[in-house]
Amino acid sequence: MADTGKKSIHEVAISKFKAKCLTLLGDVGKTTTPLRITRRGKPFADAIAISSDAAHRNWMGSMSGTIRITGDVVAPVLEIQ
Repeated sequence: MADTGKKSIHEVAISKFKAKCLTLLGDVGKTTTPLRITRRGKPFADAIAISSDAAHRNWMGSMSGTIRITGDVVAPVLEIQ
């Protein structure tokens, strides 16, 4: 097990992950402890549990009000002569 500073993370070799995929992912969902899959000792992928807020949140309009447009977005960037 490695320590990321915030929350502990379990590490598993990709061969073990392949053999026990459903069980390992089920554990991630139940415990909300992230799982790091490694290949030859190097990080390959992370599996994390989805928060309950994210599962029920509607993505349409979720970014509304987070961007500010400055300048003219319709005019050409370069003037062609």
